[in-house]
Amino acid sequence: MSIEKVRKYFSALGLEERILEFDVSSATVPLAAAAIGCEPGRIAKTLSFMAADGPILIVAAGDVKIDNRKYKDRFSKKAKMLTPVEVYEFTGYRVGGVCPFAAGDKVRVYLDESLKRYETVFPACGSSNSAIELTIEELEKYSGCEGWVDVCKAL
Repeated sequence: MSIEKVRKYFSALGLEERILEFDVSSATVPLAAAAIGCEPGRIAKTLSFMAADGPILIVAAGDVKIDNRKYKDRFSKKAKMLTPVEVYEFTGYRVGGVCPFAAGDKVRVYLDESLKRYETVFPACGSSNSAIELTIEELEKYSGCEGWVDVCKAL
């Protein structure tokens, strides 16, 4: 189970007890915001794409979407989301629980600037009913991100 991979990852960091598991689905931004009781923007959604040099994950605020022009300017390729099968093959996570933690050596992670307006955000933890509250600094550290990008716009 994918949440076990994330649990093991955070256990090694002494943070396993911070993982939240819900009795309801948190597979979409509205469902996650309702389960947590926060505004949708604080849900750190993880979007999966195929860049020119391999798969990437972009973690963005829940109330934004990819801006195709910004994405192409940054990654030199039109934004092409991975299929659910590809997402699982590359990350080991199913759509609805994709997260930037322990996502695999071949997957690069980027954080979108849209997250910086929050002190803490809630990314998923590998399942469709989990999350963890992290500060922006913790998200940057524990995601192992390549860096920050500005590739989103308001919904």
